[in-house]
Amino acid sequence: MVAVLMDITKCTGCEKCVLACIEKNNLNLEKSYFDRITARDGLSSDRFLSINKIDKDRFARLSCMHCLDPACISACLVGGITKSPKGAVIYDPDKCIGCRYCMLACPFHIPRYEWNVTKPFMKKCNLCYDRIKDDELPACVEACPNKAIVFGDRNKLLKQAHRTINSKPEKYLQHVWGEKEYGGTSILCISDIDLAKTGWSDKPVTPIPHLTEPLIEKTPVIGLTVGGFLVGLNWIIRRRMEFSGQNGETKNQTKKEDGQGDA
Repeated sequence: MVAVLMDITKCTGCEKCVLACIEKNNLNLEKSYFDRITARDGLSSDRFLSINKIDKDRFARLSCMHCLDPACISACLVGGITKSPKGAVIYDPDKCIGCRYCMLACPFHIPRYEWNVTKPFMKKCNLCYDRIKDDELPACVEACPNKAIVFGDRNKLLKQAHRTINSKPEKYLQHVWGEKEYGGTSILCISDIDLAKTGWSDKPVTPIPHLTEPLIEKTPVIGLTVGGFLVGLNWIIRRRMEFSGQNGETKNQTKKEDGQGDA
């Protein structure tokens, strides 16, 4: 299983990785940079990757974390999100029904919805799956001039990360973000400052699909129950309207007959 390891101390915030991502995915460059200013975290349907400033000279990556046990997959009703053998979490727009459960389930709040188009889809990073399956580097990794992000086997990158922080304990915090959070992710980070500002704070080490699966399993039953209730309510209302109309016609007929009798 592959992963990306980011060394926060090496990132200069040049955003060449972001530009490479935009070009690779044929995203709207102008809208992407507008979203960079207006979006809370820099992500949008035209911006799958964001480099956010977290200190005066420190920048951190934000994108799909490609969880080892993704909550978005367990939340998807139609199997529109799957995990590839390489480890990338892949979205299939042909299966998507637009329920947006994946957006609600994601603990990192990553997926974005195309609110500005007639036929919207959910958008996010797919770890350049079409490239990595052919043993090529993700576009963002290839574009980084400082080697702040590296790509490879997750287990090897974890060993590399621990070697780095253990060899320089005076420089790095003794933690590899993404190693255990929510069961582990394929985006790993090492840093000399706390990454709580980037959404990593207080994350449990257990995966969360078991929190979403009970609800998803009950969704068909809930849907049928609500649907049955609405059908029944519609029948009652229609019957009342018909009954009210019949009463009105009867009253009018009675008035006519009474009028004829008086004459």
